[in-house]
Formats: sequence, C-alpha cells, structure tokens
Amino acid sequence: MSLFRLGTFSTAGCPPFPGLVLGERVFAIAALEELAADLGSDLQGSQSVLDLLEDWAENLPALQAIAAALVSTTNSPVARRVLEAGTPLSQLRVHAPLRPRQIFQAGANYHKHVVDLIVDGAVARDPSTNQELVRANATEMMRKRADSGKPFVFMGLWSSVIGPYDPIVVPYDVEQPDWELELAAVIGRPARRVSRAVALEYVAGYTVANDITARERVARPDVPQMGMDWIASKGTPSFLPIGPFVTPSAFVGDPQALQVTLRLNGQTMQDESTADMIFSVARLIEFISAHVQLLPGDLVLTGSPSGNGTHYNRYIQDGDLLEGEISGLGALRNPCIAESRPE
Repeated sequence: MSLFRLGTFSTAGCPPFPGLVLGERVFAIAALEELAADLGSDLQGSQSVLDLLEDWAENLPALQAIAAALVSTTNSPVARRVLEAGTPLSQLRVHAPLRPRQIFQAGANYHKHVVDLIVDGAVARDPSTNQELVRANATEMMRKRADSGKPFVFMGLWSSVIGPYDPIVVPYDVEQPDWELELAAVIGRPARRVSRAVALEYVAGYTVANDITARERVARPDVPQMGMDWIASKGTPSFLPIGPFVTPSAFVGDPQALQVTLRLNGQTMQDESTADMIFSVARLIEFISAHVQLLPGDLVLTGSPSGNGTHYNRYIQDGDLLEGEISGLGALRNPCIAESRPE
C-alpha cells in the first residue's frame, strides 16, 4: 500500500477543505472523485474528513486505490491530471485534521508518569521522604491497577481544539499551564460494547494531541467531594492542539510500539514509548464503549507519559515553543503566546 494521510487545509480567503496527503503534496478530496470512478471505486463524502470517516469501510479501499494510482509509474490520463492539480503542502494552512463530535481523554495512563506524580507529591509534602520506598510502592500499585483496575476517562471540548501549528494562548490568570503529549485514536465506525480483542478494528487511524492543563485548577478544595475540575483546567480555547494529519491504522502498526516525544524550546521533556501505557488503546476503547456510543470521527486520547511540567516545576510561558511528535504520525509545532489582560 502507498502511504497516505488525511487532513484539513485552506488557502488565503478560502474555506477549509479535506485533502489526501502524499509525501509533500495535498490533493483535495473533491478533486479525486473522477479518479475514484475511473478506478471503479465510489468515494463518499468530500465535505470534510468526518464525512469520509462516516463511510470509512467503503472510503478506505477507494483512497488506497487512489494513492496507488497517483504514485504509479504508469498513471492513467485521469491520474496524471489529478497529479498536476496537487498543491505543495508548504503553500497551505494546516488545520486540525477533523472536527470530532466527541473527545474522550484517558487520565493517569502511563506507569512511569503516575509513579513520578506520586513520588513528586510525597517529596513536596515531606522532603525527607524515602523516595525509593515510595517509588517501589507506587510501581506495585500501578501493576495491580493494570491487572485488575479500570481506566479513568473524561470528556474533552471541541472549542479547545486548534491546529498543529496554531499558537497556544496562555491565559493571564493561569500560573501552571502544563503540556501533555498524547497518542489519539480516531474512531472509524460506531462502537458499542466492543471487546478489547476486536477494538482496534474500530480505529480508522491515529493523530497527535497535546492536552494542555492548568494544574492549579484541577483540584477544587471548595467541593473536594466532586473530584477534579476538567472544565476549568482543560477547557480553555487553544488548550488542545491536534494533528497534523490522520494516519490510517494500516500504516501505523502496533499502537503500543510508538515513541512519544515533546520538546520545550528544543529541550526534550517527554520521550517515552506507548508500551508504558497502563491500559492499551484496545482496553480504553473497550471501557469507553461499555458506557457510551462511540461514533466515527471521535477522538480517544490515551494519556500522557512522564515528563510533564509538574515534574520539572517548569510550566508553559509566553514565548515558548512546544514541539510534539509521535513516530510515524508527524509533529505539532505550537508557539505559546500570552493572553492580553483586559483593561
């Protein structure tokens, strides 16, 4: 198969359009319908990437045939015309690849990350704490959680989503904005009560997400019985960059064998394999679909590895550059700017 990706793009003054990415060129989905027909395929949904995912079972083989035709050395006349109409990626604005209806986010889902949080918290409360003992106990807790526990999942907001190169706006009243680079699974067909054995068959592809969190707003001391406040801590506009593309599952392989790397101003802060997840992508889908209806285009964020700002006591500041990549999926590159303080 010829590697292709899907994304959403625009040129100055024009509305965004869904496109197929081959190498460094983008082909508008609407311009591929003639080629699909020429290849005996029927491409459904040219208005958005979400449209394509609505009929993913039919559209995937059509897109595979189109990609193969475009890279073939014996192009048909129609394929040659389509090739000539492709646009260099560098000439386009890259938006968030799709507009999901639902965003599900897994918390505390990497062994080392959770252990580090437990150790850091213990040291903050008592600097003389035996760190090795705390770490050993926390590691055993995570082993038991993986064996017999359940994932912790909450909802994200579409209004927080931005594109892969858009600026993250640091609110003037947030003191501890933190990065959390994550693998995001993109659902390809309705899923309800799906077992982990077949869960990955419901994944159309994967993308990269950075789940920015205002750490000081997570806890609510005024209503501790209500748990964590995800609206206040994660709902800020621009706090969820995703992209740059959706890479179909067929080109990704094992989602538990990917490297997650985040750099802050060029310095590596997170660098971990998805193998360190407590609950795998398949287990997360099993858990979520046991409670809700997953829909095509939904995002399942799978948690962030160790190396957050909390660990370093260094949080996002005006002028920072966050670069996050996951092997084979591309990279986010988001400058950080301060929100203007109201008069």
